[in-house]
Amino acid sequence: MKHQTSTILSALTLFGLAACATAPAVEPQVISFEQLDETESPAGFSANGLAALDASMRKSVDDGLVRGISTLLVKDGQVINYDQYGIRRAADAAPVTEDTIFRIYSMSKPVTGVALMTLYEDGAFSLDDPVTKFVPEFADLKVFEGLDEAGEPILVNAERPATMRELMSHTAGFAYGLFSDDPVNKMFAEAEVLAAPDLETYISRLATVPLLYQPGTNWAYSTSVDVQGYIVQKLSGKPLGQYMQDEIFSPLGMTDTGFFVPEEKRSRFSDVFTPNAETGELVPLEAPGFAFREGEIGMEKGGHGLVATMGDYARFCQMLVNGGELNGVRILEPETVELMRTDVLPEGVSLFSDGVSPNPQMAGHGFGLDFAIYTDPSATGASQPEGSYYWGGAAGTWFWIDPVNDLFFIGMIQRFPGGLDRGMRAESADLVYRALAE
Repeated sequence: MKHQTSTILSALTLFGLAACATAPAVEPQVISFEQLDETESPAGFSANGLAALDASMRKSVDDGLVRGISTLLVKDGQVINYDQYGIRRAADAAPVTEDTIFRIYSMSKPVTGVALMTLYEDGAFSLDDPVTKFVPEFADLKVFEGLDEAGEPILVNAERPATMRELMSHTAGFAYGLFSDDPVNKMFAEAEVLAAPDLETYISRLATVPLLYQPGTNWAYSTSVDVQGYIVQKLSGKPLGQYMQDEIFSPLGMTDTGFFVPEEKRSRFSDVFTPNAETGELVPLEAPGFAFREGEIGMEKGGHGLVATMGDYARFCQMLVNGGELNGVRILEPETVELMRTDVLPEGVSLFSDGVSPNPQMAGHGFGLDFAIYTDPSATGASQPEGSYYWGGAAGTWFWIDPVNDLFFIGMIQRFPGGLDRGMRAESADLVYRALAE
């Protein structure tokens, strides 16, 4: 097992951090760690406890549940534990390495939220602004109210437009076309909303689909973050990917994060695996939609379109842990980060998804601005303390940030269908906090 320790904020070689916001993007660097003596207990963690964490995560590979895994635990700006195991590519059994590129899917959502909140800090919008102020195409959206006697959808006028706060907390009423076979999600899928070639076409297609609920009355995991991406593009005057590059990726040194994988980096791009229908063995999914090739991605999907390395997403997380700043580069003000990780759900409204797939076990979870939040650990049964915030991605990536203990954890796997990582999330958290308590 590997238990390594280095300092993110002082050792620039650790994650290749950019020196200042105006500096050009740094070159990708190999993450190097010093081997920690097995008897040492870094930042209050038990070495035996960290060994148990690695053993549990690696067991998923040994048991054939995943082909490769990478995990990272950071506390107080210090890498406490970093481990990778298994393969990233089936053809030549290339291993998961420090520079492996993963599809992070819905872990793109917090990144898009941060991009939008940089514009909030510039005064471009208020959280109480109606979304129609920036997307007038939504002015005539209808709302689904059930089926009539003939089985046809009953559509009524929206009582009011959704606000930007509701857009950022999945309470605006939009569908997603992913999980449900209700009439609205069926209409969403039939309109090929997410297959739009660009964000302008996406908006025009989405404007033909009714809302699932009156704005502000219920939580529905939705395409709302893709709408946020469109608003970023409209307010900034830049393509979404370019704005993210200029305002987040380049300043933080996130050199391998984007909406596609360039040809020169494709050898580092992980396969995404799925069980063979006959044997159950995990095999690569070769469909073009999983390739993330430039020119083939369609619209830039702020909700689930990014790829990243472990090191890149670690920089993003550490920036949030630090209250919006990393290595002298400020992305957001501390008050804005706190606003994003504060529960805004109306009384009686609850989540039904954890960022991967439907999950009925969501008691004690709230939602802020593009982050889910542990609001009542006694109800969740989770090890994370109250106020920890998190999300996940459809291919099995997950992370949480714990402001009480100044730590974050990231797990990366690549497997469809999703949901397997739900148990890995819980197990990793249990073992992290057990190691901290020992």
